[in-house]
Amino acid sequence: MKIVIAPQGFKAGISGLEAAQAIARGVAAAVPRAETVLAPVADGGDGTLHALVDATGGQVFTSTVTGPLGQPLEARWGVMGDGGTAVIEMALASGLALVPQRRRNPRITTTAGTGEIMKEALERGYTRIIVGLGGSATNDGGAGFATALGARFLDSGGRFLPPGGSALIRLDRIEHSGLHPRLANATVIAATDVTNPLCGPDGASAIFGPQKGANPDMVRELDAALANYARVVSRDMGRDVLDQPGAGAAGGLGAGLMAFAGATLQSGIDMVCEVLNFDEMLRDADLVITGEGRADRSTIFNKAPAGVARHAQAHGVPTLLLAGSLGQGYEELYDHSLAAVICIADRPMSFEQSLSRSAELLENAARNATRLFLAGRGAA
Repeated sequence: MKIVIAPQGFKAGISGLEAAQAIARGVAAAVPRAETVLAPVADGGDGTLHALVDATGGQVFTSTVTGPLGQPLEARWGVMGDGGTAVIEMALASGLALVPQRRRNPRITTTAGTGEIMKEALERGYTRIIVGLGGSATNDGGAGFATALGARFLDSGGRFLPPGGSALIRLDRIEHSGLHPRLANATVIAATDVTNPLCGPDGASAIFGPQKGANPDMVRELDAALANYARVVSRDMGRDVLDQPGAGAAGGLGAGLMAFAGATLQSGIDMVCEVLNFDEMLRDADLVITGEGRADRSTIFNKAPAGVARHAQAHGVPTLLLAGSLGQGYEELYDHSLAAVICIADRPMSFEQSLSRSAELLENAARNATRLFLAGRGAA
């Protein structure tokens, strides 16, 4: 029996590799002779750096950059095993987890640190750069990112705008002649699991702003600022980013990457599956087990478990999803290639208790799920 184990990391809990190892222990307890293939995945958000770098035998670096609130911080990035592809996980430089709850304010947070890492990668000679979009603390449309690479954002009086999304309402023009010269010869790929446009009811501010600390008035303010930003970008950069799918990813960094780095947007989970050679792993597999911290309706939008299940279904392999918790609309996952969705909690517990027991709960759930799968297959 061959089982492919392909979870993503459980946010604030355990990494994708740790989750895969826990699931493998549970499978071994149920079927000692089972062949298990571990393939930790990510969808452009948390874990993308290690999913791409570790799988290819690459290298991880650490750089001192500007954090989302302007503070210096140490951020990791890496290079894949090909020696020519840099990987930047924007959440590690500009992420929500870097900002204490009480200080979350998307009006002022910046993507400058992500741009500083890209500048370093360019200056080290890397010509192919993957940027994982997800988990951002920002809503600045990538203006901070572009500033770090040499762009200048000015108001009607010729003054430089301060960092943050709200200042973009005063944006009058963009000076881009100082953009890093190596951008012209770089291939930049943005890996994301969302298709949201920059503005409007499904845009960056409305959908993702509240989790970053925006109240309804701030959401309206930020949406108007990004709309003005898109207008100036279209005029000065010659790139229409307002309605592009994925432009709203990471607080509009998707738009900034397209406008200032000529980036193309790709499905994060499909990119990771390609790097892992995931479809080859599925040959002769009997079962796939994936996992994530919380399964709900948003999972169907090409997040890691849905992408894994889609690839597995193409090979006729059923997929089980082990989730830390179940949210509204998780039942819709059954219409998107998943054979079963299982909550790993074994009793009522707090979120903190669940985090501390993530590996144990995954191992137990994997053991029980594998036994149920075998029972069902025998009955069939």
